[in-house]
Amino acid sequence: MKAQVLEKNGKKEFVVLSWDDYMRIQEMLEDYEDLKELRRAKEKAKGQKTISFERAVKSLKLKK
Repeated sequence: MKAQVLEKNGKKEFVVLSWDDYMRIQEMLEDYEDLKELRRAKEKAKGQKTISFERAVKSLKLKK
């Protein structure tokens, strides 16, 4: 990744990235947010009653 740092009054103020680098970072951030949400959901579900995948498919009358 190549980033160009722009300064203002001697302080780092902005970064310029290629579009591909920006999109790669954006995807990593989205994956991280998804992982945090999954962990929250798993924590919330602790101790709750669960059913098997097969039983859920049957009860919803779905096809595998």
